[in-house]
Amino acid sequence: MKLTKTDYLIWKDCAKNAWLKIHKPDIYFAEPLSAFDQGIIETGNEVDVLARELFPGGVLVSGLDASEETKKLIKSQTSVIYQPVFETALYKVICDILVWNADSKTYDLYEVKASNSGDDKKKKDELYTYDIAFQYLVLKELNVPLGRLSLVRFNSEYVRGAELDLEQLFLKEDFTEKVMKVSNMVKEEMKIAQEFLASEKEPFGPCKCVTRGRSAHCTTFSYSNPHIPDYSVHDISRIGMSKKKLEELIDSSIFLIEDVPEDFPLSEKQRNQVTATQLDKVFIKKDEINAFLKNISMPISFLDYETFAAGIPRFAGFSPFNQITFQFSLHILEEKDKEPRHAEFIFTEDKNPDEEFILALKEKLPSKGSVITWNKSFEMGRNKNLAKRNPEHKEFLENLNSRVIDLMDVFSEQHYIHPKFKGKTSIKYILPVLAPELSYKALDIQEGASASDSWNKIVKGEYSKEERLEKIEQLKTYCKLDTYAMYAIWKHLSDLV
Repeated sequence: MKLTKTDYLIWKDCAKNAWLKIHKPDIYFAEPLSAFDQGIIETGNEVDVLARELFPGGVLVSGLDASEETKKLIKSQTSVIYQPVFETALYKVICDILVWNADSKTYDLYEVKASNSGDDKKKKDELYTYDIAFQYLVLKELNVPLGRLSLVRFNSEYVRGAELDLEQLFLKEDFTEKVMKVSNMVKEEMKIAQEFLASEKEPFGPCKCVTRGRSAHCTTFSYSNPHIPDYSVHDISRIGMSKKKLEELIDSSIFLIEDVPEDFPLSEKQRNQVTATQLDKVFIKKDEINAFLKNISMPISFLDYETFAAGIPRFAGFSPFNQITFQFSLHILEEKDKEPRHAEFIFTEDKNPDEEFILALKEKLPSKGSVITWNKSFEMGRNKNLAKRNPEHKEFLENLNSRVIDLMDVFSEQHYIHPKFKGKTSIKYILPVLAPELSYKALDIQEGASASDSWNKIVKGEYSKEERLEKIEQLKTYCKLDTYAMYAIWKHLSDLV
């Protein structure tokens, strides 16, 4: 078995998960890729192709015997090679770009990533260093003359003009020194990983993710840890941020939230979640909820946006991964005891929707009263970006933000605790409990990533005329439920107090 870079990195994260990917792929690939994960892959492919324009005139390795083709290109000192493939007795790797340096008589290696230098930079840089180190060690074993080892990724400070400026869009960062520092360690890890993954014997026991919070679990967690219930101590709010606490629970064979001891050290919010689960009891702070509701003024506008985060900026004024706001839904309640009226907007052309989006908001959103959102930082963040790109509408958008109230606060502040919320504050968890007659499960589009993906395919012309119209209606239905759900939850809270 030849160890690939991808499998090495999966092994590094969770060894048993990597073994199952190779030896029991039916388990590893049992669940189809989510729309979010598929979107990441598609963006990565687009960025790989675009980055080649930084080094034009190269040869793309694509033959059936790619490693032999690569050898010939290396031997002839081909100036630029895209997707070269290298194989040793134990390892296989595909590089992104190799560029011949005539002065040093070496190849400079460029690894392309569809990410920016912003959030989690330290964590990303560590992962990218191991990634490049694997490539370096394989090429070194094959005596490929290597010079600088670099990373190509988005410049988060770049703002697109009328045309893309690739030299400004991408940053080329020298990772040579970082790679040299870890190369000996990675070399040993590669040997261990190759031997581990080549073994036909399935690793015994749970995987290492058993001491991680739910969001950090590997693909095959439920298979490797069948003793862990679907709702477990791993789901205690932010328990993944308290690794020692989770490890202590797991080491004590405490998996059910019902079994967490009363004297176990937890934060107040964690303890409230545990207590609600253990007693199967709802806790409601009516005074706090009443105070929250009194801050809301009529008419009430329940507002939700749908967006698409384009890695490669599509329009002037956008930076990498800026959200394109293409749709909103609005339920307007003018009198407390009446049903809200609905208004909506969706933009489906392949051009910047900013102006039309803002004008539709101006037309349909009441000029006074509270604006209710769920997780207000998202909508408010989009409004700030819209104002930055469209300064002529800044006053309107700032006024809108000044009226925003976050309905999620009731639940994140734990004024309302229900065991069926399972410690979550997403509307997808709250709605089925407080308004079970409403459901996302019956919809064709059930979550934001699928909505983004559908819109992207609409504007790129990937649907037939009939499919396009169908998807637009599905987007409208999904976004409409988001705002009606907020109304239903607000009404439930109002009826309580």
